[in-house]
Amino acid sequence: MKQTFRSIPQPLVRTNQWFIVSSVLLSLILSQAYILLLPLSVGLSGLLLQFNPVMRLAKLFLKKNPSAYIPEDYDQQQFNQVIAVVCLAIALFSFYMGWIVLFYIFSIIVALAAFVAILGFCIGCYVRFKLVRYLHNKSKLKQN
Repeated sequence: MKQTFRSIPQPLVRTNQWFIVSSVLLSLILSQAYILLLPLSVGLSGLLLQFNPVMRLAKLFLKKNPSAYIPEDYDQQQFNQVIAVVCLAIALFSFYMGWIVLFYIFSIIVALAAFVAILGFCIGCYVRFKLVRYLHNKSKLKQN
């Protein structure tokens, strides 16, 4: 059975990361937590409907065929998006519950993770790698 590799062109992933970083920074600078609803709703749309409006808009500006760009693994990006959505949801929930410190912690976590990924180190990729390795080793132990 042949497995297909689904990918996303790197410029679209970068655009989504910049959208997350800028939305969170704007939210923190303006002290307006509701701005986090933007990246949260975009992330949920990508996860639940496989439609990311930010990436779809950015795709219109690609100068080359999408396959000509460095590919980013689709499944890995979905995993990263789950982390971002969870952090954004916790941040928003915390804000509305009056837990301002937690709001700042989770807002900063998601912004830092996206910014560090833009710089070249994907924290979500590292977490997923460790998780897959752990599950693989655990399944090997069960077989013995």
